[in-house]
Amino acid sequence: MNKINSKVTLTVFALAMMNVAAVMSLRGLPMMAKEGLTMIFYLLFASLFFLVPVSLVSAELATGWPQSGGVYRWVKEAFGSRWGFTAIWLQWIQNVIWYPTVLSFAAGALSYLFIDQSLANSKYFNLAVILIVYWAATLISLRGMKTSGKITTYGVICGTLIPGVFVIILGILWFVMGNKLEFLNLETHQAIKFFPVLSNFNSVAFLAGIVLLFAGMEVGAVHVTELKNPTRQFPKAVFSAMFIIIIIFTLGSLAIAAVMPAKDINLNAGIMQGFNELLTKFNIHWLLPVIGFLVAFGAVGGVLAWIAGPSKGLLATATNGDLPPFMAKTNKNGVQRNILIIQGCIVTLVSLVFLVMPNISSAFFILSILTVAPYLIMYFLLYCTAIRLRYTQPNVKRAYKVPGGKLGMWVISGIGILAVLFAFFIGFFPPDQIAVGSPTFYVIFLIAGVLVFVAAPLIIHQLKKPGWKQNNDN
Repeated sequence: MNKINSKVTLTVFALAMMNVAAVMSLRGLPMMAKEGLTMIFYLLFASLFFLVPVSLVSAELATGWPQSGGVYRWVKEAFGSRWGFTAIWLQWIQNVIWYPTVLSFAAGALSYLFIDQSLANSKYFNLAVILIVYWAATLISLRGMKTSGKITTYGVICGTLIPGVFVIILGILWFVMGNKLEFLNLETHQAIKFFPVLSNFNSVAFLAGIVLLFAGMEVGAVHVTELKNPTRQFPKAVFSAMFIIIIIFTLGSLAIAAVMPAKDINLNAGIMQGFNELLTKFNIHWLLPVIGFLVAFGAVGGVLAWIAGPSKGLLATATNGDLPPFMAKTNKNGVQRNILIIQGCIVTLVSLVFLVMPNISSAFFILSILTVAPYLIMYFLLYCTAIRLRYTQPNVKRAYKVPGGKLGMWVISGIGILAVLFAFFIGFFPPDQIAVGSPTFYVIFLIAGVLVFVAAPLIIHQLKKPGWKQNNDN
């Protein structure tokens, strides 16, 4: 039996910070700031119709079925091993595609440690940072949950919360001192524009990318057995993280939009552009390299949170016999060694997209959308699971339950399902805000990616053999 799962290694605070690290990255601030005041609509939509339903449903499922496996365990309970495997596979594969985007953001921050800040737009610099940092994070993860958990906690505090709060304070000071607010500048055509043009799907295509910024609250559920009292502590960690995420996303985005014209905001380096403007105005520009290092460190913390999460859920499927036996191998620290190595190879291949897209922002966005599409399918399965288990296993004790009985579950999950379907649909429309090359290539690339990602687990499950199932001694 894997002994590491029986040890209490996490506190409510540590898990809350891991949830913040998994969900919130400062990389999302430029994307929202680029929308000006329209970001308010996107933030409210993503928070009310995505983050809140996911948090509530995940809290109920994790406390009702606290065994390891996360979404794999939950969906399997409702719909069987085929769809349980598909759910965790989609969570895992979107995560693999997501790594290059978040590490490109880290590259943008690290470029401010050098004299030549144009490195943020260099395809080769971004590729080098992505590969070096990712493989370093993988080596750290192989040392076990205790080590990666500590680094994740420090990363989210020093690299996400502190810079996030700092940019908010600078933004407030900018406003109090009577400076011009760029998001109210008539020349940017964004003044008092709170709603996107809903009749034009290309103008709201950013919504799919912004929804992704609020994804991941369920990832911490795979660590629920590492809490002393999971049925009480997990909901506390989830809701604490949710509050922090909403506050920093909203105020941080407004701070950047206040000092940067939308047309000048770069998606992978926009947060540092905002800091550059603010620190220069307040004559403390010497802090910029320090902020760049901290922001990059925060991105690494987010990567560690995700490396330890979905891949651990995939390990549960391998142990159950849904993957070949070599995928179930763990090292002396109980870490899924082979899965992490295969994951790293896929990340390396996906990162090459940065070399073929027109620019860094276009590569950043198309990978973000390719990430969100399979993830939204997984969330669709998650909501359907929560509803079904209320009927098929009503007597399972849940320390936290979505309020309102079965009707309440239908309302919360129904809202989540509608939001998922809407975001999935508009994600296939090339955004007006970013040059992504050929619209035809954009659509074909996304459709082909989604079909491959969904078909792969179904094919693997069809080919699985009884001999793949492991005993409990691995």
